[in-house]
Amino acid sequence: MIEDSLIIMVSYNIFKQLCLSFPEVKEEPHFEKVSFKVDKKIMATYDAKLKRACIKLSAIDQDVFSMIDSSIIYPVDNKWGKQGWTLIELGQVRKTILKDAISKAYNEVASKKLIEQWKNRTKNT
Repeated sequence: MIEDSLIIMVSYNIFKQLCLSFPEVKEEPHFEKVSFKVDKKIMATYDAKLKRACIKLSAIDQDVFSMIDSSIIYPVDNKWGKQGWTLIELGQVRKTILKDAISKAYNEVASKKLIEQWKNRTKNT
């Protein structure tokens, strides 16, 4: 078991793998960042320079994840943050927390049909 004090950096490749594990998510450029889209809507971006992700969460999910550690997961400090856009410091977040957060982002952005498809797929594995 890994102690809470042991922090393993989540790399871009792990972040990318987690995002692309959901149905119909595509990786595309987004200005100087990389975006991950489903149904032509962005669910997450990655800033290589800052090694930081940004994901779309509901207001409730944003509050819950920020309560885990607001120095690692926190709202964007502007109107985008009020719309659920949430920053994640990949060098400090645990993979299990990131996986849960990306799952919530997918559920926030994807169509109901794709969400059902994903839920059915995860039930059978």
